[in-house]
Amino acid sequence: MQCIVNRRAQFSASHRYWLPELSETENVEKFGLCSKFPGHGHNYVLFISLLGELDEYGMVLNLSDVKQVIKREITSQLDFSYLNDAWAEFQQTLPTTENIARVIWQKLAPHLPIVKVQLFEHPELWADYMGNGMEAHLSISTHFSAAHRLAHPDLSLEKNTEIYGKCARVNGHGHNYHLEVTVRGEIDPRTGMIVDLGALNQVIADYIVEPFDHSFLNKDIPFFAKIVPTAENIALYISNTLRSPIQEIGATLHKVKLIESPNNSCEIYAADSDKTSVNAVVNQPELARV
Repeated sequence: MQCIVNRRAQFSASHRYWLPELSETENVEKFGLCSKFPGHGHNYVLFISLLGELDEYGMVLNLSDVKQVIKREITSQLDFSYLNDAWAEFQQTLPTTENIARVIWQKLAPHLPIVKVQLFEHPELWADYMGNGMEAHLSISTHFSAAHRLAHPDLSLEKNTEIYGKCARVNGHGHNYHLEVTVRGEIDPRTGMIVDLGALNQVIADYIVEPFDHSFLNKDIPFFAKIVPTAENIALYISNTLRSPIQEIGATLHKVKLIESPNNSCEIYAADSDKTSVNAVVNQPELARV
């Protein structure tokens, strides 16, 4: 029987986004504050996913051995380093989050049966690399606060209460929503980026966070005048809204995850949202929201 096991590691390092073939003005325009000398640092958190058969001792791999491999090949070399000079690979392609994950894969693949490298630059920015050439995934996390009421406009209060429970109360209620947006694309062989991070943050702010934050979704977002703003429908709306502007900045929307509360979250994969009708989701409720 096959099983995936995950091993966590961490290292602290600094880096700088700077291309010597560009002028200072060009570097600042392309990389912003990340171009500043002598660089800046992060506490990186690394997750290595490994696939294998369960052995007679109930293990895929001896995790003590895995720990030593990761330490030898990765963390002992990167911890407290200046990444631009740590490995030759970062002379050719800058040490962005997504490119560091790609190079870590290359370093570990000869030694471990890896299926994914996930690298957190900080809790709101991380990359996933799964061995697909120069393709990687980049995720950013943000948040907004909003109120909503779960009530279908064509149903009575009694029927809405039967379906949505307390969430159908006429004055609504609110959440501190956490939003994760994952894009995929090819790592640029020189900049190390799959997308301009500043541009991606701006798209999410302009299209989602600014209009949604401190709003009453049913009243302030025209789409939800007739569509019940469940977490699922909000996530689907966000996916459909972000797809085109993210494509315009050179990446592909992969996934939207909306965390309504510590107990409730949902995920929409962009490839699937093309096939999903929001009205179909809304018009077939079965269970009260809790």
